[in-house]
Amino acid sequence: MELFLSASDPRPMYQQIVDQVTAKVMAGDWAPGQALPSIRELAAASHVSVITVRRAYEDLERAGVIATRQGKGSVVAERADLPTVLMHDELQRQLEALLAIATRLGLSRADLHRFLDAAADAADAHPDSPKGPTP
Repeated sequence: MELFLSASDPRPMYQQIVDQVTAKVMAGDWAPGQALPSIRELAAASHVSVITVRRAYEDLERAGVIATRQGKGSVVAERADLPTVLMHDELQRQLEALLAIATRLGLSRADLHRFLDAAADAADAHPDSPKGPTP
């Protein structure tokens, strides 16, 4: 399990762990049931405290991304639809951020539709550009 934590990243270390684990599960890089390193192993490998990793694992468990079994350790939650669920959650967060910005700009719903249509047209015009999985 390779995570890249950076002291220059404005996010707290535990959030960097949560975000990277979630991204790996969402991308399908980590399969349901795959074991995660123990809290102590990840703390040592990442040069962060055990408390930091424990908080990240607790957040991941609350979000349903991982499951922890006493004495057995933590594994990726065993849900075949987990990557899709996580992508839908991320899409919802992105839409909420988009709407907040649009509100600050005073954009109408019609304006938003035009922006979305233009972005979709631009993506269609560049079929070689990377696209994420479709839900």
